[in-house]
Formats: sequence, C-alpha cells, structure tokens
Amino acid sequence: MQLTQGAHPVTRFRRLRRTAALRNLVQETTLTTGDLIWPVFLCDGVNQRQPVVSMPGVERRSLDLVVEAAAEAAALGIPAICLFPYTDPSLKTATCEEAWNPENLTNRAIRAIKAQVPDIAVMTDVALDPYNAHGHDGLVVDGIILNDETVVALVKMALAQADAGADILGPSDMMDGRIGAMRSALESAGHKDVAILSYAAKYASAFYGPFRDAVGASGALKGDKKTYQMNPANSDEAIRLVARDLAEGADMVMVKPGMPYLDICHRVKETFGAPTFAYQVSGEYAMIQAAAQNGWIDGEKAMVESLMAFKRAGCDGILTYYAPAVARLLRG
Repeated sequence: MQLTQGAHPVTRFRRLRRTAALRNLVQETTLTTGDLIWPVFLCDGVNQRQPVVSMPGVERRSLDLVVEAAAEAAALGIPAICLFPYTDPSLKTATCEEAWNPENLTNRAIRAIKAQVPDIAVMTDVALDPYNAHGHDGLVVDGIILNDETVVALVKMALAQADAGADILGPSDMMDGRIGAMRSALESAGHKDVAILSYAAKYASAFYGPFRDAVGASGALKGDKKTYQMNPANSDEAIRLVARDLAEGADMVMVKPGMPYLDICHRVKETFGAPTFAYQVSGEYAMIQAAAQNGWIDGEKAMVESLMAFKRAGCDGILTYYAPAVARLLRG
C-alpha cells in the first residue's frame, strides 16, 4: 500500500531535528571505525618518513614505522590497512619481476606486520605500476598493454603476497580475466582462505595524480590508462564488470574513485548485495585538505560528511587516508 505524507502542520519534519538526541534517534546511516581501510605508503630504510607533498598529512613510512602504523590502526579499531610501495627506480623494469620477488618491500612489510600485529587484516595492491619502467599496470610491448601476459605476471605477484601472509588481495590492474586466474592459482597453492577485494569498477580518472606521486609512478607513466581503466561516462559497464568479477571468485568489489561515482556505488550494492567498497582516492583527499588548509571549509566536518556519503550510497566500507583521524574522532 502506498503511504501518503500528511500535510503541514500534522507533519513537521523539524520536530525530529530539534535536539541532538532526537536527531541521533532517527539517523539513517552510521559511520564506524569498522568501516575503514587505511591505505599506507611504504619506503625503504629505517625510521624514515617522507611527506607526500601533494597529499598534505600523508607520508611514506619505512617498514619499522609501518608496523607502528599497523599497531596504531589496530588500537583505534581500524580492521585493515592496505600497503602501497614506493619502489626504488633502479628496480623498475619492463618485465616487472620485482613485483613477485618474495623479498620486495610489500612482502617484507606483510610479514613484519603479521608477526607483530597479527589481528589486523593486511590488504595488498596487485598491479604492476609500482614496478613497471613504463608506469603502467600491465606489461607493455610497442606501446600496447598486454592483457593475457599481464595476467600471468599478476598471478605470480598474488601468490607471492599470499605466501607472505596477506589477508586480502586487491587487484587494481583492470585486466580481463585476472580474478578467475588468481582464484584458481590461490586454490591450487593452498591459499583457499585469502580474500579478493577486486577493483571491479575502476575508472580512468583525473583524481589519481597525488597517488602516483606517492608511489613514484608519475614520472614513469607514458601515455594514459584509458585502454584498460573504465570510461567515466559509463555506468552499465560497471555492473557488467562487477558481475564478471563476482562470478570469477571475488569476495568483495570496489568502486574507484569514490565521491564522483556514488551513483555507481549505489547501483552495485542494489544490484548484487555483495560487500561493496569505495576508495576515497588521493585527489579527493587532497582537495578536502587543500580547501581546509586555506580556511575555505571546515576540514573535520567535510571529512566526516564525505565518508558518510559512501555509507549512505550503500558502501560497506571505505578505503580512506582519513582512517586514523576519523577513528580518533569517532572514539571521542
């Protein structure tokens, strides 16, 4: 039966906005620390902090400090961190073999964190761009990003991360068929419990620039990523991609970027009901930070409002550089 809304003054919406207590009673969406994944950037060395200039407040950390960050996250109730390495340029090649080196920066960090902060979930990035002399997520030959050959490389990378103890693999490459190939390889290698959070709907976005600075891929990138990342004008394609990745064995799916694509987040959750995440990417974070530093907006309120928007759109969780700050705020 269709319900009709009573007219004023029978219906006064402001009755339930009058006090904080009443507003809290009828709040429809809730943001908790359990909704957060904290992306953290790695660098080599000891006791090293390297500020990322284009991401105010964000820094690369050496392994010892990444372990400290993981302990901080666990203490705040943040359930997971996601690791992104800054790779020494001398280790970047066209064949990207450093990506599956058991002793690469990411794999050493996984082992160190799981040894000292065993209860936090460690998520990784599965893509070749941090290791690629061309700056692309896939192998490049004569200017063409090769799909099937890249999938073979990504499977080796995923297995190395699973061997190191990763809890969640995050394939962000957007190659066709990589989820099925990874899932099959993980099962065969005895890693049946390793979860895959697929970057299923990742758009060729202008909002990634500061991230590429953070991982050192900006200068290396030749051309763009439009032949494998999604056209920002497309929505139905995102649904098809999510359906494929879930069918191939993804446990969770992601929309990236976040706020410019809240409509996609909503469609994905409404269509599939699967665990759905969004990545509040570097450009989104940098815009809020820059405006706050200039006194144009209230940074703390904008942080919370932006994250609440993801939950309202249907997301189960958010990857955000604000994770520690919002966790401290939520804890009072």
